[in-house]
Amino acid sequence: MRFRAALATLLLTAATLIGPPAAAATPVTIAYAQRTQTWQLVLTNGDVVEVPEALAKAPDDAANPGAPAPFLVSGDGRHFFYFRKSDQLFVERTLNGKERVVSRRLTAFAINEEWPVVSDDGSFVVTTTSAPGVGVFADLRKGKTLPLPGRTDAWSFLGFSPDSKRLLLAGENQLTVFDRGLRARMRLKTRLGSMALANDHVTAAVPVGTWPKYRKLRLLNLRTGRVSGTVTVRLPRGQYVDDLAFDRAGRMIVRSRTGTGVGIYRISKATGKATLLRTIVRPDAEVWVLPGDETYEAWTERKSKSQK
Repeated sequence: MRFRAALATLLLTAATLIGPPAAAATPVTIAYAQRTQTWQLVLTNGDVVEVPEALAKAPDDAANPGAPAPFLVSGDGRHFFYFRKSDQLFVERTLNGKERVVSRRLTAFAINEEWPVVSDDGSFVVTTTSAPGVGVFADLRKGKTLPLPGRTDAWSFLGFSPDSKRLLLAGENQLTVFDRGLRARMRLKTRLGSMALANDHVTAAVPVGTWPKYRKLRLLNLRTGRVSGTVTVRLPRGQYVDDLAFDRAGRMIVRSRTGTGVGIYRISKATGKATLLRTIVRPDAEVWVLPGDETYEAWTERKSKSQK
């Protein structure tokens, strides 16, 4: 009896000392970036981090002096990119990391002539150009800039898959899926454009209508060429499909400019029903950038106008 009592006391004491396992802390990421006098990061915990080393505008000796300098945040909210003032190179950073040069070929001289696009995990950068065409393909995991696919810049870059393992590009009457080494994995002859590539690396979303007032879409199978019927996206009156993507689970996500900022919706592939996931109110800043934004999005500037 004494042994059992002692053992019970020991177990009770251990349970009291150890207690229930603590819940894993939610990692702090970037909620959005904004530019007032300088660039700032607003974090998900409410903290604000200054980035004074980031250029706000193209320098006087650039191709387009005074043009707004790109500042991008990866879709996962962990990486941010900017042209730095010291040498005007385009660099990548994490909240607790050091600057890494993306490519020495991408400098502030090319602002508003080249537009960088960042993969969701922040590990790959592609630039589109005013040619039109593409410029730099930089794989930051390997720390190198890759030669152009097919040794030509005559491509339109359409986007990354959510897992950042594939890139979708359009050539003349052709869509091609490339891996990170820019090896062609799938080709389809088609006149259809696309706005997003799913994580199955086969399904692409095709907007229907005239930019910027997209409200309909179709799904395209890049392996078979089969196209789904047209689905009307049932957004609130006066809103349009400003940005379309797939999440990692294959669901369609639409971002749409609202009167106060941006609304984020999950879209039914079958019916077009739009389920509001969240709204983000535009801060009182000259410019703001959400994770996953490209150089220009409909909601970034105070007035909706393209910088291209």
